Amino acid sequence: MESEHPPAPLATHRFAVVDVETSGLEADRHHVLQVGVVLVDGNGVVLHRWSSLVAPRFRWFFRVGPTHIHGIHRRDLRHATPANEVFSELARLLAGATFVAHNAPFDLAFLRAEASRLGVTLPIDAPLCTLRLSRSLDPQRQRSHRLADLCERYAISLLRPHDALADADATAALLPHLLREHGITTAAQLPVLGADGVQRQPSV
Repeated sequence: MESEHPPAPLATHRFAVVDVETSGLEADRHHVLQVGVVLVDGNGVVLHRWSSLVAPRFRWFFRVGPTHIHGIHRRDLRHATPANEVFSELARLLAGATFVAHNAPFDLAFLRAEASRLGVTLPIDAPLCTLRLSRSLDPQRQRSHRLADLCERYAISLLRPHDALADADATAALLPHLLREHGITTAAQLPVLGADGVQRQPSV
């Protein structure tokens, strides 16, 4: 029997596209330095943009890691927003939206580890990974799926690579291209990123 209510079009759905810059690659040892969030609808229309540097837990002794990559220096963080305020705002922005990131398992690991340390609950359910979406369109792995290469492929501007907000902007612009190529037109069709990092089609 057909449903009384047809699935809502993707244009009415909200996505929270997130990127983080970190002091290293291991979520249990390193920390979030910057968070960027871009809220968009299913057509890629930007609804809100936000980013913040994250103050270190210890004011005088902390590491920022690969400054040559993310461009963040110790001096930039001395007067940054306290982590509990950053993550409280992040939780507010994520509420009611589908979490999206490029290489989402990486961002999720850091965000969940930091939120756990702070005692903040992040409302992340059924996250979506644009890296996995892109790779699934290229099963023979004949192309690069790095964010910068995808931006070049889809003629998307990426002005400051490895700045959290700039990367979130680029990922938000990439998202509708990937959804369209997958033929996804409703939220019910969105694949789900499992705890094992595998993106699976929904059982609908």
